Parts: sequence; C-alpha cells; structure tokens
Amino acid sequence: MKILTAAQIRAADAFTIAQEPISSLDLMERAANAVVAWLTQRHGSETPFFVFCGPGNNGGDGLAVARLLHQRGYDLHVFLVGAGPKQSSDFTQNLNRLPQEIPVTPVTSASELPTALPQQAVALDALLGTGLTRALEGPFAQVVDYLNQQPVPLVSVDVPSGLFTDAATPAGSTVVQADITLTFEQPKLAFVLPSSGPNVGEWHVLPIGLHPDFLAQVTSPYQLLVPENVKKLLRPRAKFSHKGTFGHALLAGGSYGKMGAITMSSQAALRAGVGLLTVQVPQVGYNILQTAVPEAMVLTDEQADYLTQFPEDLSRYQCIGIGPGLGQAEASGLALENLFRQKLPPLVLDADALNLVASNRQLRQHLPPGSILTPHPKEFERLTGPATSDDHRLQLLQSFCAEHDCYVVLKGAHTCIGTPTGDFYFNTTGNPGMATGGTGDVLTGILTGLRAQGYSALEACQLGVYLHGLAGDLAAEALGEASLVASDVYRYLGAALKKLSQNP
Repeated sequence: MKILTAAQIRAADAFTIAQEPISSLDLMERAANAVVAWLTQRHGSETPFFVFCGPGNNGGDGLAVARLLHQRGYDLHVFLVGAGPKQSSDFTQNLNRLPQEIPVTPVTSASELPTALPQQAVALDALLGTGLTRALEGPFAQVVDYLNQQPVPLVSVDVPSGLFTDAATPAGSTVVQADITLTFEQPKLAFVLPSSGPNVGEWHVLPIGLHPDFLAQVTSPYQLLVPENVKKLLRPRAKFSHKGTFGHALLAGGSYGKMGAITMSSQAALRAGVGLLTVQVPQVGYNILQTAVPEAMVLTDEQADYLTQFPEDLSRYQCIGIGPGLGQAEASGLALENLFRQKLPPLVLDADALNLVASNRQLRQHLPPGSILTPHPKEFERLTGPATSDDHRLQLLQSFCAEHDCYVVLKGAHTCIGTPTGDFYFNTTGNPGMATGGTGDVLTGILTGLRAQGYSALEACQLGVYLHGLAGDLAAEALGEASLVASDVYRYLGAALKKLSQNP
C-alpha cells in the first residue's frame, strides 16, 4: 500500500472529482459516512460525541460526521474553532446543513469550553487536516491542549491536528494525542515514524472510493507491507522437493554466555523452511547446539569462547547469517574482515557483526553488495552517526543503502526496510510484546533461512519482516504481550506461515 504525501492525496481527490465525476461536497460525504460507520460499530447511541471542527475541509468532515451521527440518534455538541472569512466552501455548506437541534459553540479560546467532558463521551478531533506546515499557536493550540487533558477517548479524523503528515513534527509542538486516528484511503508517512506514536495512537485506513486509476499510477518511495501483497511472495512446495531444494544456510555466532542468541536464530531459520542448516560456534557451544537444535549440523571453532574463523569452503551455502551472540573479540573482527574479501554467497548481518562493521572502516568499505543488515536504532546510529530527527534517520538510511548497495532492516514498531534504489517498506505486523531480548536474533534466522531458499534480498526482507511480526502477534494473542519471549516468536512462525498462505 503506497504512502502518499498531502499533495498527492489532494491530487487524488481532484482526479476523482473530475473523472467520476463527483462534487467535492459529495466526496466529503463519502468520507464522513466511512467515519460514522466505524464509530457506530463501536459506540452505541447512548454515547455522546463532542466534535471539534476547524475552518477547513477537515472541519467540514467533522460537521458532516456530526450531522450523520445526529441522524442516527446520537447526542452531540459541535465546537467551531477559527471559523470566519477564511473557512472553506465545503465547510460552510456542511455548517449550513447542520440541523438546528445540534448545539454549536464558536470558540476563540479554551476558556469557552466545558471544564471537563463527561467520561462516557467520545471527543472527535476535526480541527486541522493534512496541509499543516507550521506549529500550532493561539486558539488551536489551546484547544488541542484542552483535548489532550480530557479523560475520554479521543478520535482524530484523517490526521491528528498539529501533526505534520509528510515529515517529522518539530519537537515541542502542540499536537493532538489521539487514541484512534481514522485516515482516508492511504496512510500517511507520519503514522509510521517513531516520534508520532504518542499522537497517532491506533490508526485505521478507511476507503472512500478515490479513483483507482490515480492510485495505480501515482508513485511513492514509501510503502506499507500488507498481507495481500506479501502473500504473493510465498513459493509453493512441489511434491517431489527434497531438502536440497530449499537451500543450505550457515549461521555463525555465539560466544561464552551468549549461546542462546545463535540457538534461537537457528530454530528460526529451520522454522522458516530452510532445507539444511549448519551452525558454526565456538567450542563452548557444541553441546548446547547439538542438544537444543538437533536438526542442525554443528561446526566448532578452534577457540573455546568466541569465533576466530569461518569455514574455508563456502560454496555449499546459499546464505550466511552472522552475528547473534558473536561478541566483539578482536579475532572475530579479523575473521569477518577476511571473510568479506572472499567470493561469498548472500549475507545477513546482525548484532555484534554490525557493531564490528561499525567500528572498523575497512569492514564497512568491503561490505559485500546485496547484503542484508538488521540493526536496531542504536546499532544503526553506530553505522551512520546519530540522527537529529525521524526524517534525518530516513535520509541516513537511504544514503547508507545506496552507498553500500545493501538492504537495511531498521527494526522498530514499524520496521523499515531500506533498499539500494531508495524505496522504503514499513511493516504492519508486530506488537510491543516483541520488545524483549532475542527477537532480533529470531529475525536474523528467518531472513537467513528465506535467503538460502532462493528468495531475493528484497523478497526475503519483506516476507521475513512480515512473518516475524505476525508470529509475534499470534504469540501475543495466545500468551499476552507482557509475558512474550523471543522463543515464542519462532514457535509461532509455522502458524504465521499457515495464516499468511490462507489469507484471502
């Protein structure tokens, strides 16, 4: 699903209005009906709504929603902020359509608002939409502060007021802290940026019938991973397949006290469907791997506590994953540098392999093209330097991927896949229960297993990231988020694959 800019959404509206044809007022009515359908499915007619409208088209949406809720028997009160000579035509027409029974209060300061909204109520934010380019001030800032203090569910129409949709909102800005955001047709970039999390809350995309021809031809470097497209990447298994059909992967890592990481990564690679798996560990890990992962073959280093070498013959492997539990011993860094100078199968690098690359300019310069790197934000910062904002982080990601011809899986709530072509893919699966040690090691195993099966680097990233989050969601559904641990994620990976393959 493409993530469009505010300008592209306006262009989509204009294209739809011209091609159907349909009036802008009727298109607004479609949007309002979509919001009302969502709200009325979740709130009975005993729920009062307090609707806060600005003078533009976002406020027009709010007025239309108020009228439609009133028609369905809901009690509500409308507050108009900033209405006047600059209000939009569609806002004015929807204001004129409001039934006289609906109380309407013009607001010039927060002092004119009720001291507190009733706890059984829902507040609807329709103050300002997607076109905002400067921080709120005056009455709008006051009303937003007021809404953020109310002890009621706060629902934003299209976008939380005060939020920049195409970029990170400046720190310290006054922005609605929505519990729910109901956006129209396509998601906004701000929804997947970490700094916007407290403002957007849980967000839902509501189709409003924008013209499919426009949506098909418009381009965007930002996309969401959605099940109908990820499912297409799955490859069916032929009846006469054998273990050699699905590739041979090598996972290398582990060190004294950190054998759990490579063990979980190994389990995940197997659950991802790889045909054969070899794991290289220091001697301290031999008994652990042979016991915990009996399906894997184990190679041991000459050193007891950390890795100092890689197998001489790498031709038998279709992918090598390096890093889980590796440690940062100098000898491990030298082994990695020597490895990078060889002709290699595809690589997946994680954890301490990334830290070794970050600390050694020679390693960065010899990073094999097409490699997949899986840093969390702090590991990414070590590779590129600190980011001053979410926007800057995306710029750093784009530059790093282009410079090194690699794919970076930047882990987070909406894990972002950066590509050498400058395209970004944001994940839509996963939950806060996965914020626990070891889930990244599981992802490394999944990616290594998929890459060894012959999936391209981009396909492995898209499919692996989505399945990783989906397995976490299934685990959380069964066990709860607070008690979820990394091994639960690989245990639910088979269920995730099954669910994705069956998704209509």
